[in-house]
Amino acid sequence: MKKNSNSYLASPYIVWSAIFIVIPLLLIVFFSFTKQESGQYVFSLDNFNRLINPIYIKVFGRSLWLALSSTIICLLIGYPAAYIISTAKVSRRGTLILLFILPMWMNFLLRTYAWAAILGKNGVINTILTTLGFNAVNILYTDVAVLLGMVYNFLPFMVLPIYTVLSKMDKDLVNAAEDLGANKIQVFTKVIFPLSMPGVASGITMVFMPAVSTFVISKLLGGGQFMLLGNLIEQQFMSVGDWHFGSAVSIFMMIMILLSMAFMNKFDNDSNKEGGGLLF
Repeated sequence: MKKNSNSYLASPYIVWSAIFIVIPLLLIVFFSFTKQESGQYVFSLDNFNRLINPIYIKVFGRSLWLALSSTIICLLIGYPAAYIISTAKVSRRGTLILLFILPMWMNFLLRTYAWAAILGKNGVINTILTTLGFNAVNILYTDVAVLLGMVYNFLPFMVLPIYTVLSKMDKDLVNAAEDLGANKIQVFTKVIFPLSMPGVASGITMVFMPAVSTFVISKLLGGGQFMLLGNLIEQQFMSVGDWHFGSAVSIFMMIMILLSMAFMNKFDNDSNKEGGGLLF
């Protein structure tokens, strides 16, 4: 009876998933492997063959480079921030975490538009530079502007999972390593960092996925001067009206994300060991 009751309670979620996840995904797969000829849908691989065009390869390369760069920068900034928060007093941790979460309460578009005002020709940065006697710099509508927008918007996704793992870490392992004669660098590299790898893997995945598929940030801060993978998909569906090629690009992007998730999951499993054991 209890099993049947649980199945009944789960049925709304199953219906929801079927309507808004499974069916749209099947439609994307259908359109990616078909094309229209004389009003009929016929099986074709032409949509995927178009992906080898040098123009689209350049789009893929730029998207991967920016996504990887933003992920690495978020890790370099986010890990020390998460570590500092995890070592702070318990009464202050909530406030420090709130500082990272607070910008996320604002609309995504507004947060991105704010960077346009900061990086613009007459923005805050150039105003300060000209006031100090320096020449104005052209940052807006460049790769640097897009990269800054990605790091700003996705940094909390790196900090939170790492902080969660670090805050739950057994401090006795750190104390044991110090008692065995390990210095601070050895404690970090042999104990703390290995034990925090699940959080690092989660953070990398949570930053890389939206970074490689974003189109709003590149559209607002890039000024439409170059195209990323997300912009290409949006263009095919909203402007060009070529749902077949847009679906093929979407499938390619999903495969790329799934491969990165599988790699990080394997890396996470391989590193899931007691950090203290690495001292010997």
